[in-house]
Amino acid sequence: MGRIERVVVRALEWWAGILLVAMVVVVTAGVFYRYVLNSSLVWYDEFASYLLVWLTFYGAVLATQRGIHIEFDTLVRRLEPGPRRAVEAVSGLCTLAFHLILFAYGIVLTRSMGAETAISLPWVMMAWVYSALPISGALMLVFSVITLTRRWRGITLEAGRIETEVA
Repeated sequence: MGRIERVVVRALEWWAGILLVAMVVVVTAGVFYRYVLNSSLVWYDEFASYLLVWLTFYGAVLATQRGIHIEFDTLVRRLEPGPRRAVEAVSGLCTLAFHLILFAYGIVLTRSMGAETAISLPWVMMAWVYSALPISGALMLVFSVITLTRRWRGITLEAGRIETEVA
């Protein structure tokens, strides 16, 4: 893993951690207000939902980088090396296409939301919320290209660590 990749991954890990802590704090505050103070916060549910969406997308970036997304690895590993490489290449290209679509249409959606605001939090611009789509799409696209390049060079990604294939 290169230096830039390490820095980006570390920053994403910190960002995901911050999002998780923020979500726990917001939900805990909402529960406390509702059940202890017999009052409810109007905004906590909506804000916690946005944090969950962000956490999901940025977590997906980390899963992409580590090569730990859901896949049919048991079936693929049983294939002979030639067909296995072909299946992995097709899978990688399909994944790359999905990330490109997520990036492109994430930009369209973020732009179209423009000046819309959240219902219970008028200071929260919906473009900020939807920005997770093109940002995570771009990062997944980059990591997918890196993964495909490594596979074509004979380097595999196994359970979060890179190993050189010995054939």
